[in-house]
Amino acid sequence: MTSPGIGPFETQAIAYCQSRPRPQVEAGELVRDLRWTPEKERKVLSQLARKGFITRIRRGLYLAPKHLAIGGQWAPGEMLTLATLMEDCGGTYQISGPNAFQRYGWTEQIPNRVYVYNNRISGDRQIGPVSLTLIEVAADRLGSTEVVRTPEGLDIVYATRARALVDAVYDWSRYDTLPRAYGWVAREVENDDGFAAELTQVTIRYGNQGTMRRIGATLERLSVQEGLLRRLDRSLTKSSSFIPMVPTARKRGRPGEGKTSKRWGVVFNDE
Repeated sequence: MTSPGIGPFETQAIAYCQSRPRPQVEAGELVRDLRWTPEKERKVLSQLARKGFITRIRRGLYLAPKHLAIGGQWAPGEMLTLATLMEDCGGTYQISGPNAFQRYGWTEQIPNRVYVYNNRISGDRQIGPVSLTLIEVAADRLGSTEVVRTPEGLDIVYATRARALVDAVYDWSRYDTLPRAYGWVAREVENDDGFAAELTQVTIRYGNQGTMRRIGATLERLSVQEGLLRRLDRSLTKSSSFIPMVPTARKRGRPGEGKTSKRWGVVFNDE
């Protein structure tokens, strides 16, 4: 049955998309398989995307449903959109930020966009109803991940708990996560005897100097094994300057006032 608002060529295009094992269709396929002209293909796919029957990932690449919903309009979910985009650009990625913070139970707030570290694309992108924040990093800054299979059978890559905490401290200005992240660290260390060692390893591997100093000071306050603290300490570049534990805090008018730790080079302005 033809859905309201769809012409015969659009119906033919949708039937073609639904006959395929994969949900995407790329420019040139209708030209090859249906003997359409490139102009006709472009026009029909653009019309379907504008009407909400398929979703445009980029120019010349679309996602289409296996079955049209009642009323015809359809939108892919966040994970299918992300997986398709990353596969298309040949990128490696991992979801972190607020999506990971909510996934691991540190916050109840459900983010309205997906935060993705990757080695190909940077910037905010809107694909249909899906909002993505794409954070491009060097390939060697990607890692410490776990793969989660969705009910639809997609394998989606998330940052591990330890990596998400490193991101919360490293990218504090993006996520406004300090000092909350220190409480999340404390919760994980208290719940898992081996977590402090994992966090130490991940911090050294993926953190910068500020991240190592702040997480080192946090772990020392939690009285973790001295051997772990020494590992972090040895990874630091010694400096006579101090950084605040909470860069945005205001204590007696300035963020740099409070007790200090020479070992970590931090000011405890969160106490």
